[in-house]
Amino acid sequence: MSRRPTGRTIISIVLAHLAACSGGEPNAGAPAAGGLRSGPGVDAGERVLQLGCLNDVSGPGAAIGVPYALGKRVLAAQINAGGSGLLPEGWTVELVERDHAYNPQSSVQAYREIRGEVLYLATSFGTPNTLPLLDMLAADTMVAFPASLSSEMAKNASTPPIGPSYRLEAARAMDWAVEQAGGAEAVKAGIVYQQDDYGKDGQAGWLNQAALHGVTITSEQTVAPGQKDMTAVITALKDAGATHVLLTTIPSATGPILGTAAQLEYAPIWIGSTPSWIDAFFKPDVIPSSVFESFYWVTGLPYWNEPVPGMNKFMAAWEAHGKDQGEPDFYVMMSYLQGLTGIEAFRRGLEAGDVSREGFLAALHEITDFTGGGMLQPISYAASPYVAGTLTRILRPDFTAGSWTVVAPFAERGGTGD
Repeated sequence: MSRRPTGRTIISIVLAHLAACSGGEPNAGAPAAGGLRSGPGVDAGERVLQLGCLNDVSGPGAAIGVPYALGKRVLAAQINAGGSGLLPEGWTVELVERDHAYNPQSSVQAYREIRGEVLYLATSFGTPNTLPLLDMLAADTMVAFPASLSSEMAKNASTPPIGPSYRLEAARAMDWAVEQAGGAEAVKAGIVYQQDDYGKDGQAGWLNQAALHGVTITSEQTVAPGQKDMTAVITALKDAGATHVLLTTIPSATGPILGTAAQLEYAPIWIGSTPSWIDAFFKPDVIPSSVFESFYWVTGLPYWNEPVPGMNKFMAAWEAHGKDQGEPDFYVMMSYLQGLTGIEAFRRGLEAGDVSREGFLAALHEITDFTGGGMLQPISYAASPYVAGTLTRILRPDFTAGSWTVVAPFAERGGTGD
């Protein structure tokens, strides 16, 4: 739901440019209609809230990025239709969207283009595309809700996460691998990780927890975003005899990894971090379901249409505003839930009379038990490092039902690993 430029938008861009040249922030803390303290991205007179979305809809992360972009559009459409109860009646949301194609330099450029137009970034897609923004976010008092569960996100006041970190997922996966195998001596651990901050977060959790259990790491393999040829990766894992392999990858790598492994008749236990999966994998015309026979998913988040509190409300929003725009997908849901966090902070800022960037951040820090209506573990944004849950679980895909079977319930990682 992008917006055509108006005179007000053009003026905002000009002011942003002037502020950037002078080292200041456009309209920071300016009083608005009715005494409401306001700033960039908020037109109190027209009751319009403009939010930035830095997506990947054309790069190697697009399999996640496209449904993630849709999730924010569903939320905006729900609010704009009226009657949602999420914001006071009359307020509407406009999304200022850019596609960085999973390129960190493009992410920086896109941020610079829209920084003067928006109150906050409702989406900053990907760990390697968010980390380069941190200094600018801090200077602009800009919050960027990351499509990332990197443990680095929770450490920064500007990047509040929506769930447990990749590091915690990996540690829980190792705990389960030891349990599944019947003991640490039966596990020969391997890992395939994306060679960036996302992948390294999972790698750290996997290796640290392996050391805690006394598990031998037999092979560590890296992949680049967009890499298709996985023959060398699978051959190395197979030659090393890895029995349990963590995938800290994105779906564009997961498919080729599992497909190549099937061709080479290599079938360890695969355990994928949250971003390794997309719900399109449930469709056998995308990838044969047989390649997922030994695949498991470690995540601290709900799955699509899981019978948990709040799911009915999300599904109603999907039916009304999403199903005609795309396919059902876990990432639509997670983007929507993440969007609720920012909207809740903005609503609190309105009640406090301050929706400047400083006021928004202060309102965010008042949220100490956010659950997305009951769908998430309680999250505290009171201060960074943020606490976005510590429980993760192991799921297995049920291709007949197009859903999930719980193999191991929510639990914290064992021991006291880093």
